[in-house]
Amino acid sequence: MAGANSRDRELRERAAAVIPGGMYGHQSTALLPDDYPQFFERGEGAHIWDVDGRRYLDLMCAYGPNLFGYANPQIDAAFVRQLGLGDTLTGPTALMVELAEAFVAMVTHADWAIFCKNGTDATTMALTTARAHTKRKTVVRAKGAYHGAAPWCVPRPAGTIDTDRAHQIFYDYNDVASLEAAVAEAGDDLACIFAAPFKHDAFIDQAEPDLAYARRARELCDKTGALLVVDDVRAGLRVARDCSWSKIGVQPDLSTFGKCVANGHALSVFVGSNKARDAAAKIYVTGSFWYQAAPMAAALETLSLVRGTDYLERITALGQRLRDGLNARAAAAGFSLRQTGPVTMPLFLFDDDPDLRKGFCFSSAMLERGVYVHPWHNMFLCAAMTEADIDDALNAAEGAFGDLKRDAPGLQPVPKLAFLTAGGTR
Repeated sequence: MAGANSRDRELRERAAAVIPGGMYGHQSTALLPDDYPQFFERGEGAHIWDVDGRRYLDLMCAYGPNLFGYANPQIDAAFVRQLGLGDTLTGPTALMVELAEAFVAMVTHADWAIFCKNGTDATTMALTTARAHTKRKTVVRAKGAYHGAAPWCVPRPAGTIDTDRAHQIFYDYNDVASLEAAVAEAGDDLACIFAAPFKHDAFIDQAEPDLAYARRARELCDKTGALLVVDDVRAGLRVARDCSWSKIGVQPDLSTFGKCVANGHALSVFVGSNKARDAAAKIYVTGSFWYQAAPMAAALETLSLVRGTDYLERITALGQRLRDGLNARAAAAGFSLRQTGPVTMPLFLFDDDPDLRKGFCFSSAMLERGVYVHPWHNMFLCAAMTEADIDDALNAAEGAFGDLKRDAPGLQPVPKLAFLTAGGTR
């Protein structure tokens, strides 16, 4: 298949000349199989087309922003209408107030909302607000959890210095004793506990939040006066119509949303309780494009669909259909496939595959059959998907398992993933 990527190869060569590294960030294909396309032409519904014209059922959904389908006509029409009226203006439009009201009505713990562009913006504001509220410095957060690409939390430390990452203590997600030890180490300087809605670290199995762990995080914040932050940028609106931890009855003080809140249009949200309102009003945060009206119009339409449709129930049913079908087909082919995390945000990993050579083979075989999956990152389902799409994915998987069974004895280590077994880091 790699031989057919002529337009993609040409763009990669051109990009290498004018973009450092040729590509950067989470959408770089540097750690994906070599036959994965880097550049895409368009998206519609649940599908994307690469620049060489191949169509894929997209189980990455742009790494999450696609919730109701690429080019959703209702959402995009609202965006375009607002563009015709005004987008980046000297001040915000009334849509900003309407959208804040909509989030406050939707998120149980939220009494106010602040808008920005990226998840990193929102999580950094949450940390800053917690420090402003408590007059303390230390953040306690889980090892391996992703909270964005700012110097305080970026997973690759090149270019950062020790002080960028100072005043942080780490614990093991879902481990109450580890959490308690980190809080004890922070002592009187604890500003906040950061928590992911579930354990969605790359390269390893996902895990739902343990109720005892979540409740203990809430108790420790109440006891110390620190703030509890749930970073829902990745999972928000795919696990619940509220903050994801609402499903287990634990309410944070602050939470962050992003990815899909405007169905692919650039917008992220930082919400919080009245406890932290004064602190949020005192911090200085801004961006030239944070107040754009068109993404807010798209977000209002997205939230209308969130409230008024059964999208969550449908994608949950589709996710279960996919999980059950993959289990059956993997077992029939003689493979042990681990599927972890919410069914709406699945991750597939093979047993006895420490360097992901089986995962790479399977993913490439799926890609060849028109289904874009990821070998080490959680995936996403969207409301534009149908039972027929899931059945197409399962038929592709049956063939891909067959290819893997044939090729497994001769698979070699994946050089670009050598760090997984060498104890290194990306």
